[in-house]
Amino acid sequence: MAAEIELKAHVENIESLRRLLVEKTEYKSAFEKEDTYYFPSEMSELFPSGFRLRWEKRTLPDGSENSVILLTHKKKEVRDGIEVNAEKEFEIQASYCHADSNQTAHRTVVEFGQLLEAMGLRPVTSKRKKGWAFCRDGITAELLEVGKLGWFLELEIISESDPKENFEDGKKQLLNFLDSLGIAREAIESRFYSEMLKNENQ
Repeated sequence: MAAEIELKAHVENIESLRRLLVEKTEYKSAFEKEDTYYFPSEMSELFPSGFRLRWEKRTLPDGSENSVILLTHKKKEVRDGIEVNAEKEFEIQASYCHADSNQTAHRTVVEFGQLLEAMGLRPVTSKRKKGWAFCRDGITAELLEVGKLGWFLELEIISESDPKENFEDGKKQLLNFLDSLGIAREAIESRFYSEMLKNENQ
C-alpha cells in the first residue's frame, strides 16, 4: 500500500509559475485525467468507502504518448490543510484491440463503470484535470486545471512507509517547496476536490 502526503494550492499566475517550475525542477509530462467516483448506496464491510476510476493520458517530453486506466481506493485524512492518504491502486487492462487507443480506453472505462454499478456502487461525481507534471527531490509537482474549479498546484510525496510516522518531515518538505515558488500558504486548499465540486453543483 502506497502512502501519500500532499497539498494543493490555488494558483493565479499560471504561466509565471509554469516557467518557474521548468527552471527549478525536471519536467516529466503533460497530462489529461478523467475521474469518476463510485460509492455504495450504503457503506458496508465489503465497500467501506468509495473508489476512483481514472483514465489518464500522458505526453512525454519526446512527444510519445501513453495512457492507463486505474482503479484507486484511498483512506483520506487532512491535517492542517495537508492530506495524508493510504492508497491501493490497480491498473485495468483493455480486453480487446482497437485502432484508436483513446477510444479503446474510454470504452473500457465505461464497461468497468458498468461493472461497478452492477456490484452496487453508483457514480457520485466526476472531474477532469489537465496540466503538466514536474519532479524534484522526491516531490511530484503538478500544475493543473480542474474543470469548474480553476487552477491548482499539487505537491505530493509518495512512500511505502506509514505516512503518520513521517508526516511532519513530509509536511515541512512540501511547505518549503511551496515557499520557494512564491505561493502564499494561505492559498492552500484543505477541501477535497469532490467536496468543492459538490458545492459548485448545488
